[in-house]
Amino acid sequence: MADDATGPEAPTRRDTIKYGGAVIAGGLLAGCTGNSSPGSVATPEATGPEAPADTEAATPTPTDADAATDAATETGTPEDTSYSVTMSPVGEVTFDSVPSNVMAYSPQYADMLVALGRDDALNSLGFPDSYGTTLQYFFDHLDGVDFETGGLTQLFSNGSFDKEILYELDSDVHLMDPAWLSAFDNWSKADTEEIRENVGPWFANRYSREHTQPPAGWRESYRYYTIWEITEKVSQVFGEPARYEALKDEYEKLYGHVRANLPPENERPTVGLVAFWDGKFSPYKTSGPGFGKAHTRPLGARDAFADSDRTYDENYEAAYDFEGMLEIDPDVILHNFAVTPFYDWSEITETVTNDPVGRELTAVKDDRFYASGQSFQGPLQNLLQIEMTAKQLYPEQFGEWPRFEEGDSYPDFDEEEQLFDHRRVADIVDGAV
Repeated sequence: MADDATGPEAPTRRDTIKYGGAVIAGGLLAGCTGNSSPGSVATPEATGPEAPADTEAATPTPTDADAATDAATETGTPEDTSYSVTMSPVGEVTFDSVPSNVMAYSPQYADMLVALGRDDALNSLGFPDSYGTTLQYFFDHLDGVDFETGGLTQLFSNGSFDKEILYELDSDVHLMDPAWLSAFDNWSKADTEEIRENVGPWFANRYSREHTQPPAGWRESYRYYTIWEITEKVSQVFGEPARYEALKDEYEKLYGHVRANLPPENERPTVGLVAFWDGKFSPYKTSGPGFGKAHTRPLGARDAFADSDRTYDENYEAAYDFEGMLEIDPDVILHNFAVTPFYDWSEITETVTNDPVGRELTAVKDDRFYASGQSFQGPLQNLLQIEMTAKQLYPEQFGEWPRFEEGDSYPDFDEEEQLFDHRRVADIVDGAV
């Protein structure tokens, strides 16, 4: 990656796509503006149900812009058809048209683009093959919903993130959090500002995933959002509020159905959310804040690591060996990211079940050691992962979850086994609703 702060010289080509937020601290953009309040800045949200999405709307919407264009044609007077969307940490971003060439790093933004019918605009991902395989695991089940990665540029390679790739992609918008980007090696705020000025704006929020602290210089005005609030803002950027509202309605019905049918708290299982590698279990909290737990937190299970100070959320070095895991001995063990290519589930299950201590774990003996989903979830994965987790934790209430084998796709449940209307969600994505 280039070390220089100025990079290739290029004219600023998007005078009409700009930031409207205040610029402070030598070019660092202020955080959320407009409707944000001091109480919502850099403070962990409640760990209960996902909050309803923000109600702020882009003004004018693309539909308004079309009407304004028609009026200008009739009167002969040019009209401003731009619209703005605000999100922390980038502030207010103004667009002159809906982006048609889009960079995204993380898979949750690819999920959003698919959900909003705008994935044909995507030009890149951090790891297209791995992220694409995971997304397709979930999308294969939804008729007509597909995600192709063949033409996507890989953004992270050879241990670095190369600024030159962003010039080559020439994206209308970068769905990547500039606060997170500033933590990359050989990347500075000057580089971030350079790309914003010379190529296109940034629009993303990364640290809402676990409510972790952004880098110094970004913390004071950083706001955390739910995945549905972020999706709403992305829907405003791409002029797809109707699709967003339809999907959110399905989420709210699913959430209400699940919560209404949970067993009493004292009858719920103890659950350990882990990742297994090098012979040890790294634990996570199922009820922790952030959209990374948006598929486990609503299920209200008894978190086996709720009182632990050794969870991966707070300490990346935290881990339990087999003996330590047996002392906790959850009723159910969910393996984080196990349905993704980042883990070999067959090898993991073989290692754990063949270990003399591992095979004594209650979850292993009861066949309740499950391959679980991932924290990088957009709206479609969130719907499916809530259904997945409900079936894994409460089979008597929501039906059995089948065993996962490498190469499987999301199970094809009959309509009466579905916890939400899969056909309707596919139709929303396809634009039929």
